[in-house]
Amino acid sequence: MRRPLLRLLLAAAFIVCARPADAHPAPFSYLDFHFDASGVTGTLVVHDLDAAHDLNITAADTLLDPAAAARVRDALVALLSPRLSLLFDGRPVTIEWSAIDVVAERQSLRLAFAIAGTPPARMNLQAYLFPYDLIHQTFINIYENGALKHQAILDATRQSLDYYSGTTQGRLAVIRTFVLSGIAHILIGPDHILFLIGLLLLGGTVARLALIVTAFTIGHSITLSLAALDILSPPSRYVEPLIALTIVVVGADNILVLRPFDSRVGRDSSAHDALAQGSDIRAWLAAVFGLIHGFGFASVLKEFGLPQAALGWSLFAFNLGVEAGQLAIVSVVASALALVRRGSERWAARVALAGSIAVILAGLYWFVERVFLTGGV
Repeated sequence: MRRPLLRLLLAAAFIVCARPADAHPAPFSYLDFHFDASGVTGTLVVHDLDAAHDLNITAADTLLDPAAAARVRDALVALLSPRLSLLFDGRPVTIEWSAIDVVAERQSLRLAFAIAGTPPARMNLQAYLFPYDLIHQTFINIYENGALKHQAILDATRQSLDYYSGTTQGRLAVIRTFVLSGIAHILIGPDHILFLIGLLLLGGTVARLALIVTAFTIGHSITLSLAALDILSPPSRYVEPLIALTIVVVGADNILVLRPFDSRVGRDSSAHDALAQGSDIRAWLAAVFGLIHGFGFASVLKEFGLPQAALGWSLFAFNLGVEAGQLAIVSVVASALALVRRGSERWAARVALAGSIAVILAGLYWFVERVFLTGGV
């Protein structure tokens, strides 16, 4: 769907570029990369009006003379090089610019380039070629072994691009990048962490805790995928306050479960456990509320940028990273609570009660903040 639309835009741009040069007909540049066994080569096509403006040349059409273009070649390279940077597998690379030629029918200049070394698994491109023009766009085409693999547009609002090659190394780079991103997001997301902690405060067997975490994973994986694929993507101004409310509900449910046993904790712990398990709806809460948290994960993932050529791998890897982060949190919190419970059921209940109150207060704070202070619903 997107590729035909982008090709249509490119075709329209080429047609517009054919108009006389008495105005700026097309604020576009075109940057092509070719990956093959021999390395990486490419071309950069810039409009004569853009080049003339930044080179302080009054008559832009004079640049369409090959001799004039050759004279400004070094100045143009010096101008554009700082505005175009590349990382191959996290390492900066040097672009070796070669000849310049004139594309008269498009009123443009074309610079060829090559980059030494083998094609990367991951390429990071940063480009904002003509900042004087706020609507200037750079059309990116990436080819692998002659086949067009990716297209994108960079402009004032989006100046960087990550591309993962279709090789095994490229897929591994996708997995590594998005697993780490998933782990980082769950570990630095206090609302998600507190939601998980709230689910763990009542304790339970390993099997029950595993069921709760699995239910949460299934829930957020569904909506994360739907939002990442643009099938269903509610605005964050609704999602973020709802996430805060899920935390409040989990804390309140804990208190409702604990209250009937306050007087008996420490004297009949087996009865406490049996009755608590019988009224334990945490797995259901985790699954249903996981659907809401999944939309929160998706907003971060979209900002991070999904490689369209490896969409499935990136979604899988991000979910895997979130799951790994969850397991780390569950392992630490559940172990600590188990130690307290082993020492004293009375203290375990007090910790659970105090923790649940703290969870409710934090959730209420985030809800008020997200609704009334940061432009939520």
